[in-house]
Amino acid sequence: MVKLNIIIAGVGGQGVELASDILEEVALKEGLAVKKTDTQAMTQRAGSVVTQLRIGEEVASPLTGEGEADILLAFEKGEAARWSEYLRPGASAIVNDLTIPPLSISLGRETYCEDDEVMFIKGSERAAEMGDSTVLNVFMLGALSMLTPFNPELWEKVIARRLPAKTLDINLMAFQQGRREMIELLSVMPGEDSCANETHDDDCDCH
Repeated sequence: MVKLNIIIAGVGGQGVELASDILEEVALKEGLAVKKTDTQAMTQRAGSVVTQLRIGEEVASPLTGEGEADILLAFEKGEAARWSEYLRPGASAIVNDLTIPPLSISLGRETYCEDDEVMFIKGSERAAEMGDSTVLNVFMLGALSMLTPFNPELWEKVIARRLPAKTLDINLMAFQQGRREMIELLSVMPGEDSCANETHDDDCDCH
């Protein structure tokens, strides 16, 4: 039975809401129930943006309480620290290796539960290497997809439906690059049985 509480956090301009919309549509197309809530600071750029998604056979509320999130997908380190208290013990955090000053949290709060799996990923760097920083959100979704049971082909179909045709190719490249980066991270994590290649799908037992 699929049951996932996911928090996607970042700052204005990073495409957090689009990323959450894509994830929501993927889950709905898998026949699951989804409840989603978006919160955005007043500042359009550099203000905190967070989406909470609860996915499962039945979902009553869109809100995830502290200590209940299964996955935190953070587009920026400060936002990762801000929302880390919402992770349950043993949860996973995928964090873009980027800090946007000034931090909107106490500098001393960049700690996680000792049981959490915190994976720092060079999302902004990889997007810059691809020549388009706006593909960061889809790159991060590629990484996230490795921790979900959803078929990668379905992810790509939803991405194609959501994005303009002129940017589709580079975004699909970013999605696949995110998956490859995640495979490498999972392969070196202690006790993690990860995929040996890029063919992770519904039948994969890697997570």
